[in-house]
Amino acid sequence: MILDELYMRRCLQLAEMGAGTVSPNPMVGAVVVHNQQIIGEGYTSPYGGPHAEVNAVQEVIAKYGEADAAQMLKNSTIYVSLEPCAHFGKTPPCADMLVRYQLQKVVIACQDPFAKVNGAGVQRLQDAGIEVVLGVLEQEAQWLNRRFFTRLSQHRPYVILKWAQTNNGFLASLEPKQQWISNSASQQLVHKWRAEEDAILVGTRTALIDNPALTVRDWEGSHPKRVLIDKDLSVAADSAILNADVETFVFNAQKTDWSTHVKYIELENFDLYLPQNILYQLHLMDVQSIIIEGGSKTLQMFIDAGLWDEARIFSADFAWENGLPAPIVNGRLIERLQVGSDKLEIISRS
Repeated sequence: MILDELYMRRCLQLAEMGAGTVSPNPMVGAVVVHNQQIIGEGYTSPYGGPHAEVNAVQEVIAKYGEADAAQMLKNSTIYVSLEPCAHFGKTPPCADMLVRYQLQKVVIACQDPFAKVNGAGVQRLQDAGIEVVLGVLEQEAQWLNRRFFTRLSQHRPYVILKWAQTNNGFLASLEPKQQWISNSASQQLVHKWRAEEDAILVGTRTALIDNPALTVRDWEGSHPKRVLIDKDLSVAADSAILNADVETFVFNAQKTDWSTHVKYIELENFDLYLPQNILYQLHLMDVQSIIIEGGSKTLQMFIDAGLWDEARIFSADFAWENGLPAPIVNGRLIERLQVGSDKLEIISRS
């Protein structure tokens, strides 16, 4: 069991390498072990490409050649952080590939709740006479793919709240002007987070005062889709958030227009169940995760609706005499970190 956990931890490390590229697929890692030696590793390719198991097996073939690899695989165990798929999607079923190479044993961290898998992958392996072990580091694997599981179980994106506050709890100035609270290291970390999620959202006030581009500049990675709540279309067309760098969705009460990179989506009864309607529309567009970077009103709207999963809160090492108070969330502390002079707390709602 100790070795099983060791190899599975490597799977989880590999899986994280797909962050920001595999959505709406889950992040998966795979390790092939022969005589207690790792002979192949892989993680899921960017969306539409080969899955982790295929990449791991192909690495074995590349190292040892087709004939020797085939013989070695018959006497090998493959560790996978999520149940191998059993259906045709963008790629053929991974379970069928493992059966074809006659792997001796498959160790799986957690079952895939997707309706077209959900035990079918395990069953296909067992029917072929392959030994299957399920549940090694299950909780860790579920946490890693919390975005994927939330999308399947709640039919909405995984919601991450993010803000910076002074050490006495103020989020923004009372005056309509931009004032940085977090330090440069924290700002770079936020850009890393943006590259890992599908979308990022702000409200009208933040767009008008800060004029944010909401892109990834201080980290290597893809820009997230931008989401703007702008009921009366008050944000000017030449604002940074509406530039051509990335697709932007504007939820409003005025018009629907999908003719350019800016997609305007009109919501009837705009103020009624606004966060629910926004998340439902994004779910339909395969947005699996979103960072809410809006001001206090936008953040509080999602908090009041109970529509958040994780909060990432930076606290600076200085105080203000006054300002707009930061939201308060109740949840389970996951992690507390020091980021330069800032303190970061990560809180889970569940």
